[in-house]
Amino acid sequence: MNNVGLRLDQAPPFSVPLRFFLTAPLFGAAAAVVLLWAGPSSFASRWNTPLLAAIHLLTLGFLTMVMIGALMQLLPVLAGSPLRRPRAVAAAVHVLLVFGALALTASFFVPAIALRYAALGALGVGLAVFVAAAGASLVRAQSNPSVTAMRLALAGLAVTVLLGLLIGLDWARSLFGVVPMVADTHLAWGLVGWVALLVIGVAYQVVPMFQLTRAYPPWLRRWLVPVVFAALLLWTAASSATTAIPVWLAHAAAAVMAAALATFAIVTLRLQTTRKRRLPDATMRFWLLAMVSLLACIALWAVQTTSLVADARLALLAGAWMTVGFAGSVIQGMLYKIVPFLAWLHLQARGARYVLPNMKEFLPDSRTLPHVWLHAATVALIAPAAFAPMPWLYPAAFALLASFLWLGWNLVSAALLYRRVLRASPVA
Repeated sequence: MNNVGLRLDQAPPFSVPLRFFLTAPLFGAAAAVVLLWAGPSSFASRWNTPLLAAIHLLTLGFLTMVMIGALMQLLPVLAGSPLRRPRAVAAAVHVLLVFGALALTASFFVPAIALRYAALGALGVGLAVFVAAAGASLVRAQSNPSVTAMRLALAGLAVTVLLGLLIGLDWARSLFGVVPMVADTHLAWGLVGWVALLVIGVAYQVVPMFQLTRAYPPWLRRWLVPVVFAALLLWTAASSATTAIPVWLAHAAAAVMAAALATFAIVTLRLQTTRKRRLPDATMRFWLLAMVSLLACIALWAVQTTSLVADARLALLAGAWMTVGFAGSVIQGMLYKIVPFLAWLHLQARGARYVLPNMKEFLPDSRTLPHVWLHAATVALIAPAAFAPMPWLYPAAFALLASFLWLGWNLVSAALLYRRVLRASPVA
């Protein structure tokens, strides 16, 4: 593994990212439980209450939870610009994000305005604290393609949160008049402006480092993220009913975004063929599944865009594959590298003596490789569930639940091994 360019001595305490990593699978499992409880009717419409609750459990409780924890680790190590007071920031953001995500989920089922305001207040404050702290760190960081991607992804998160607050407070109706349009924009900024841009920026470093591939081409590292961000801005402006920008520009901007994301997926798949070591690897397989899922989402978008009649089931499937297939696969694959690496790194830094476990001992292949197949089955089962919720939603939701429980158990096992070794080894 190549650590050149990483500032490992600036890494925050292990507890800073770990609290986010260990919490996130519980929210993913909760999303699956909601779908099982609601049954096939949850897939009848994208506006169904159980589906909205499950989506926010996945996007806020799982995806954003892990991504915030990862950024708190990557800002000092990859960008060379540590967060100030990382323990305090992590504790505040984690508590507010957990409470906010749970309260928001409850507010979908309990029509209490105070509960909704409490959820939005917690999420707004918690994410604002993170955006401010991470933004201050990125302002100090020296620019490179990964730092640029982090900056733009953080801007994407800020826009996503703002739009979510407008929708939640019902201000979108009075400000823009069309809530579904604002909801689509909120979703696009969340999945593309926040999730995809951060994944791309991090991939520039971690794919060559963890998967032992060649580096991404310089032209792609320089232009891909700015092009996607600019296209997303143009699409947002052209899609708004309050602007006079021609509608065809919205379709052109969406096509540019799709082409850029497809290029990233194809280049990543091509790089994986250059791996120096061909041993079975869970992270590589999760990334393979993620890139295939991303290409499938783009294909579904193309089919729906060129069709005379939009099919809501195609849109539902594309959103599910983007969330679970693309983002979910990338995040689970990276957790299986980041957590063992950080555990080993912090044991070394703490001066623990005796023979330390290697990274494979923290998360052996016997526990991670089967999980890839389970998650792949989950992604595959989502397709029939989108078109025939009865009976396919049940096996898809059960597989989703099993996948997140498996991930949670593996991460807890690694954390427990870290604690046992730390307690058993006298420090130097």
